[in-house]
Amino acid sequence: MAENTEVVVIGGGYAGVMAANRLTQRDDVTVTLINARPDFVERIRLHQLAGGTHEAVNDYRKVLGERIRLVVDTVTRIDATGRRVELASGDTVGYDYLIYAVGSGSADPGVPGAAEFAYPIATFEEAQRLRSVLDAAPATAPVTVVGAGPTGIETAAELAEAGRTVTLVCGGPLGPYLHPNGRRSVANRLAGLGVTVLQGPDTKVTEVTGDTVRLGDGRELPSEVTIWTAGFGVPDLAARSGLSTDTLGRLLTDETLTSIDDERIVAAGDSAAPSDMPFRMSCQAAGPLGAHAADTVLSRITSKRPAPIDLGFAGQCLSLGRRAGMFQFAHKDDTAKWLHLGGRTGAKVKELVCKLTVKQLVNEARKPGSHTWAKGEQGRRLLRAQRRETAATAEQSV
Repeated sequence: MAENTEVVVIGGGYAGVMAANRLTQRDDVTVTLINARPDFVERIRLHQLAGGTHEAVNDYRKVLGERIRLVVDTVTRIDATGRRVELASGDTVGYDYLIYAVGSGSADPGVPGAAEFAYPIATFEEAQRLRSVLDAAPATAPVTVVGAGPTGIETAAELAEAGRTVTLVCGGPLGPYLHPNGRRSVANRLAGLGVTVLQGPDTKVTEVTGDTVRLGDGRELPSEVTIWTAGFGVPDLAARSGLSTDTLGRLLTDETLTSIDDERIVAAGDSAAPSDMPFRMSCQAAGPLGAHAADTVLSRITSKRPAPIDLGFAGQCLSLGRRAGMFQFAHKDDTAKWLHLGGRTGAKVKELVCKLTVKQLVNEARKPGSHTWAKGEQGRRLLRAQRRETAATAEQSV
C-alpha cells in the first residue's frame, strides 16, 4: 500500500482553496485546510460588502473538494523542525508538506490618527465594521476614501453611486497602474458620480482626526467617515516562525515557490515572494500561484524536479459602481496597454471576472488538475535582468 502524504494548507482564500483542491489529484494525499473563518470570502467584493450591494461570502462546501478537511482556527506558529503547526485553540496539526497561503490584509497606516479614526477595508471583518458605521452615519455625512489604487477607486465609486458625498484622496496620481487612457476613463466616471478627486504629491495625508483629514498642503477636509485603502500588509506568521521573509513579511521562495529555508514549505498568493520579486497582489495571480504551489508539492512527492512559476497577466478590472466599470488591458509582464473597456461593458467584464474567479475554484474541486493560466516567462526574465542590473549598479557605487 502506498504511503499517505499529509499536506496542510494555511489560508482559505483564492490561492489556498485552489492549492487544496488541486492536491486531491492523488488518492494518497490527505489535505487539511486551516482558515480563521468558516466561510470563503470573495475578497474582490469587499467594497460591495461595505456598500451593501453584496455579502462577499460563499459556503466552503461550494468551492472546496469533498475530500478536504476544513479546520476553522488560526495558526499561531509553524514548527518547521517538527513539521507541525500550532493553533490558537491549543491543538497542533502535523504535516509532510505545508502550503503557506495566508494572504494579505491592512498595513499599519503610519499616519497620526489613522489607526484610531480611519476604517480599513482589507478583510471581511473590517468591511463588515465599515458597513455598520456607514449604515449609522447620516446620508449627508462627508466620506473620505484615502488611497488611489483599485480598492480606493472601487470603494469611492460604490459609495458615491449610493448617494454618499465622497472625496477620494490619492496621495499621488489616480490609479498609478493605469494607462493614461484608462485613467481618464476612471476620472470621468468618478466625476459623473460626484466624487471629488484630490491627486498629486501635496495630497498625502498627514493626520486623521475624528472629523477631519489633514493633507500635506495644509488643507483640512471634513470627514465623518474616513476609509483607509492605502497599502496592504501580510501576516507576520512566517517571520514569527523563524522563516526568511522579504521586507513586507512575505515568505521568500525560489521560482518553484519553495521556501529558501525548507523544501517542505511552499508559498502561494499574496504572501509569496519568489526570488524576492513578488507578483502584484491580486486574485489574478492568486489562483495560478495556488495551483503551481500544489504542483510543486505533487512533484516532490513523486521525486520529480518542480518547475519554475510561469505566469502572465491579462490586465486589471475595476468596478465603478454597479452600472459602469473598466478593464485595463496589460502586457504579460503586467504593464498597462493603451487599450481599455469602459462603461457598461466594463461593468459586465468586472462582474464576469468576479464570477469566473469562484467558478475556477469550483471546477478545480470537481476536476483536480484542470486549472490552466496564461504564461509570461518573458516578464519574469525581464524582472530578473532588472534586478541583476540594479544590484550591479549598487555594487559599482559602493
